[in-house]
Amino acid sequence: MDKGEQLPTRVYQVTRADLVRYAGASLDFNPIHWSDRVAAEVGLPGVIAHGMYTMALAGRALVDWAGAPDAVTDFSVRFTRPVVVPADGAAEVQVTGVVRDLPGPDQAQVDLTVTCGGERVLGAARATMRTCLGKQGANPYTGRPWGE
Repeated sequence: MDKGEQLPTRVYQVTRADLVRYAGASLDFNPIHWSDRVAAEVGLPGVIAHGMYTMALAGRALVDWAGAPDAVTDFSVRFTRPVVVPADGAAEVQVTGVVRDLPGPDQAQVDLTVTCGGERVLGAARATMRTCLGKQGANPYTGRPWGE
């Protein structure tokens, strides 16, 4: 990775079925994530994705770019706008990234842009990743070759 490098865009389709699965995994069964009626009663434009699910999609893009889940060493976001998920079809979440800095050997700081319907849904999305994946030698955390 080089400073200023644009990372490939990742696009994720988010369906109501995804929200049900995430609710089960996270134990967050808040009805704003599955009931149009409740979402409307609390002033939301519709059923919304869990904020942490949206963050997880951005994390998935980071892992794809880095090549290994343990390469992401720091990751933070601010939740700025909900992802509204229609009853039929899907909401499309796009994740793009640019390498902001190379603070040390084999490290990259990445700024992320996460949008849905052309609107940013995560703000101040930043991560630090190890960039030495694929190099010879062993991962000091696992003792296995990089990327395994």
